[in-house]
Amino acid sequence: MKIINFGSINIDHVYDVDHFVRPGETLSSKNYAVFSGGKGANQSIALARANADVLHVGKIGLDGIWLQEKMEKEGIDTHLVKIVKAPTGHAIIQVNSEGENAIIIHGGANLTFKSSDIKEALKSANAGDIVLLQNEINSVDKILKQTKDKDLKVVFNPAPMSDAVKEYPLELVDIFIINETEGEALSGEKKPMKIIKAMDKLYPKSAVVLTLGKKGVIYSQGKQTIKVDALKVKAVDTTGAGDTFIGYFLAELSRGKRIEKCLKTAVKAASICVTRKGAADSIPRLGVDV
Repeated sequence: MKIINFGSINIDHVYDVDHFVRPGETLSSKNYAVFSGGKGANQSIALARANADVLHVGKIGLDGIWLQEKMEKEGIDTHLVKIVKAPTGHAIIQVNSEGENAIIIHGGANLTFKSSDIKEALKSANAGDIVLLQNEINSVDKILKQTKDKDLKVVFNPAPMSDAVKEYPLELVDIFIINETEGEALSGEKKPMKIIKAMDKLYPKSAVVLTLGKKGVIYSQGKQTIKVDALKVKAVDTTGAGDTFIGYFLAELSRGKRIEKCLKTAVKAASICVTRKGAADSIPRLGVDV
């Protein structure tokens, strides 16, 4: 089973700071580093490091060729990563002394998807393959619609959350993977179980995976609800933890593992990720770290 990831590819500029910069404040960083990033690319790398068969569909500028090369070295099929005239998407990431992050992103090449790109990618899809989407690219609604006539499992991680998400044909999503902020925006509820119940009512045919950070994760579909606790670790940098979780969860799912096993493996991988700095560079490898 292949996972086709229509995903963003970014250059991450990471600054270590005592606290997040305040309005009107000029703040010196204690350290600066450049990493490969983008939710899409991070999730593809997590999938590859979890030994999944992953095809990445994406866009970069000339300044991002090194990112494609890096993905290829991870074993990701990147023949549908195309170079365009726009600059590669990038992110400015502040990481505070508690390991929390604040992020500004610029879409760049990630916002140049066309209908022809979608059609070309879906030609290679086989029945049962998984299509993975985030909200850092354009044409998410078109991708959802074009998967409708194919026997594919559609997984949507609506991050970063925006008002536009609610206008997408979300009834076509098979699995939502959301955090509490995204869950509240979609459901109008704040408490985890209320989010779950509201999502079940809004999208009764969809499964929901609600990640809760230090409190673990809840999976719900119909009458089935599974909760897995987080592992206790000292967080250094939470950047990429959610992407790591998604990659490992879907990799296990693509191998036919039971949902509880998928969740536990994904939680373990994410717990390792937060003990390391960076996004893609912090993702653990199956059989080595996990």
